[in-house]
Amino acid sequence: MSAISAMPGAIVQWLSGQEALSGIGFLTEYPAQNKAVPLRSPIVAVGLGSASITDKFVENNDGVLERQEYCRTANLRMRFDIHVPFSKGGSYCHDIFTRVLDLLTFASDLDLWSSGCADVSAHRDTDAFLLEAWAEVTADFCPADSTGLTLTSFLPKDLLCGSHISNQEIHLTATEKDKVVAPSVMGTYLGNGSTNQAVTLGFRPSCVFVMAAQMPAVMLNFSTSSAQALFGCAADIASNGGSMGLEITATGFRLRSGSSYNLGPNTAALNLNGTVYAFIAMK
Repeated sequence: MSAISAMPGAIVQWLSGQEALSGIGFLTEYPAQNKAVPLRSPIVAVGLGSASITDKFVENNDGVLERQEYCRTANLRMRFDIHVPFSKGGSYCHDIFTRVLDLLTFASDLDLWSSGCADVSAHRDTDAFLLEAWAEVTADFCPADSTGLTLTSFLPKDLLCGSHISNQEIHLTATEKDKVVAPSVMGTYLGNGSTNQAVTLGFRPSCVFVMAAQMPAVMLNFSTSSAQALFGCAADIASNGGSMGLEITATGFRLRSGSSYNLGPNTAALNLNGTVYAFIAMK
């Protein structure tokens, strides 16, 4: 049982090293440690509320449950007494408890399967708010192991909240998150009259719309039966299809002009010298 009784101290040591919990003190409930009065910064006292040891059974290759001779299943209830100075308010107790639970659930080897807390109360011994909370842990307890804290994970995390973390199909990549937060980029550029001008966005757009500011989409010339296209659209498909004079690149898009980009007497006019163009680029 020495490994189980050492668990609060191991949890205190682990929590004390987490940067996300900086500014919070951690100590063991037993052996008892003195608390400052009045309290100046939050502290969390970790203790063992109860422990239940039962036989452990593991399924063999034939699908039959076999009793393990050297290991048992340990069901533990950990206590967390959260003390917070009055100046920070009682709700800060719940904030600390949530942060502690998140770290123990997602960043440690322990498997927390339930948790809860009582109401926040005023604690006279420390002149502070007090939240009495608990978390239940299921672990392997192997007395045959002679050294170390032998409370390894019992339940694989894919049976608990870990299934949400490990399932890559339900999570967005960093690129996908960026598309959700900012799905498009809008801007302007100034035409320079050259046959080739690149506009850099920092990503390869899936679609680009370009329009000359305060001008029609098409300028018709009836005397020559020709037209100038002042509007363009390009989509990032296999053939890089789009309006004449507009191409998508790995870092943005490019404006093209010249006879090779004309369609009969009709010319691309997406880079006229001195003309301001507006664009929308979809990620």
